[in-house]
Amino acid sequence: MWVFYLISLPLTLGMVIVTLKYFAGPWVPRYVFLTVGYTWFCSLSIIILVPADIWTTTSHLSETGVISFFWSWSYWSTFLLTWAVVPLIQGFEDAGDFTVKERLKTSIHVNLVFYLVVGSIGLFGLILLIAMHKIWHGGVLGFAMACSNTFGLVTGAFLLGFGLSEIPKSIWRNADWTTRQKVLSHQISKMAVKLDDAHQELSNAIVVAQATSKQMSKRDPLRPYMNIIDNMLTQMFREDPSFKPQGGRLGENDMDYDTDEKSMATLRRHLRRAREEYYRYKSQYMTYVMKALELEDTVKNYERRSSTGWKYVSTLRHPRSGKLGSILDTLEFIWRCILRKHLQKVLAIVLGIMSAAILLAEATLLPSVDLSLFSMLIKLVGREEVLVQAFAFVPLMYMCVCTYYSLFKFGTLMFYSLTPRQTSSVNLLLICSMVARYAPPISFNFLNLIRLGGNVKTVFEKRMGRIDDAVPFFGKDFNRIYPLIMVVYTILVASNFFNRVIDFLGSWKRFRFQSEVDDMDGFDPSGVIILQKERSWLEQGRMVGEHVVPLARNFNSIDLESGSSNSTDLLDVKAKATNSLINEDMNGKSSKSSGDEVGSMVLAEKP
Repeated sequence: MWVFYLISLPLTLGMVIVTLKYFAGPWVPRYVFLTVGYTWFCSLSIIILVPADIWTTTSHLSETGVISFFWSWSYWSTFLLTWAVVPLIQGFEDAGDFTVKERLKTSIHVNLVFYLVVGSIGLFGLILLIAMHKIWHGGVLGFAMACSNTFGLVTGAFLLGFGLSEIPKSIWRNADWTTRQKVLSHQISKMAVKLDDAHQELSNAIVVAQATSKQMSKRDPLRPYMNIIDNMLTQMFREDPSFKPQGGRLGENDMDYDTDEKSMATLRRHLRRAREEYYRYKSQYMTYVMKALELEDTVKNYERRSSTGWKYVSTLRHPRSGKLGSILDTLEFIWRCILRKHLQKVLAIVLGIMSAAILLAEATLLPSVDLSLFSMLIKLVGREEVLVQAFAFVPLMYMCVCTYYSLFKFGTLMFYSLTPRQTSSVNLLLICSMVARYAPPISFNFLNLIRLGGNVKTVFEKRMGRIDDAVPFFGKDFNRIYPLIMVVYTILVASNFFNRVIDFLGSWKRFRFQSEVDDMDGFDPSGVIILQKERSWLEQGRMVGEHVVPLARNFNSIDLESGSSNSTDLLDVKAKATNSLINEDMNGKSSKSSGDEVGSMVLAEKP
């Protein structure tokens, strides 16, 4: 148990704090920070408890009381947080009302729909149990836990399957520099247009707020609320003096916000969400640009390795000096230009093997023979505490990463986003709720893959029941059959079956899940020229993203989300926009040299 107390818990706590500080936006209040941190810590505690529980069970130790306490604390904390506390705080943070009481009312009203859906699912499960003549002995809490586990196990199986296929493939693709450059050119182009749209939306919101403030008299009963919005605008411009509203305009109903307190709350909420969206897209855009510039430096350093003496020369930082600087440049060259891409391919192969091992274990739950690689390894090391916990922790953590990778991937398209240093309170709370929701089912699933022999039960299984008890609605056979469905689904995802079906149907392309594969077919001309402009501005001492908004508007009329980048018509339109930008003067100097380089790349990709 010393591994759990001295290594696992401190590392988990430190990882939660560092991760949360990295992603949390500047406007996240402290109570949200603490709530999200505690929820993440409880969720990860469930994950790190599994190896300790397996070690305690296989070694027949008497420390089960401590493990039992941690299980109860972690499980019920995450259960209450994800289904009750976090949704209430999330609604409170999303509300635009001006008092705590009104924000709570709004949150409760919004969450009534959520609780109604959850209650309907529970009622459906209860009716299903009665209809199937099942006898339930678990009580209300046991029934609620069973409903939660059913949701997590069934949906989590498909999330896990998608991640098991996509993570190794994505790492393998990104190891190729040319492929990565193509993907980044598309990502930069798309994000620049999204940033321009977000800038326009924020400019509109600012214009509406300022116009509403001007037409409202000082004696208006709503003036105190307007003053709060005015202070919000003042603080916004103080924190980011570089932001310049452009093209803001009033809509048909934009002057109707001064009718009552609720309309003022709507204006405040709209302004806050527009601000968060703008800075989120700006952060993502800057991340893509910096990655692309670093990749360009890596490619150039590798091509010029003979002339540079195998030293890494970066255009994004000041050159190092002295003997130590020369050594560091050589080490950086070896890492960036040689080792990293090969290690990425090795990692992709290792993760691919691990994915195959997990799928084999899931697919062979029905036979009595134990074909689980992880079960064999745990039995092989016997009473070696570190090895037992390591062989249990590594595959379990990989299953978590696969599940959460899919969760964030799908969620980014529909519900939320996790952006470095710009994730809002609402997004953080929604993400932490989803993380907590899937931690226990992942543990259930992994324990199902580990066959300890005989009737041996871990502490978790004793307190929470085996997986057969966790999902009682469809009988014991279903609990061993549904992993087979996940295996089949994973194979279909890996073979690109669903995208092929959608492409065959043609009219269903709007439902296609956009992935990096769609951005590998050629460079995006607008992304290339935007990247070259950013490099030119950096050389002049400017900041990344400082002038991207007017630049992106040259491409904003182009549909970047649909069709292939190799389409002749699309390339013709983009080439015209690109050529017009190449011929522009910048600060009185022609950017011809940059334009020639970009123009050659565009023509090389044009069919």
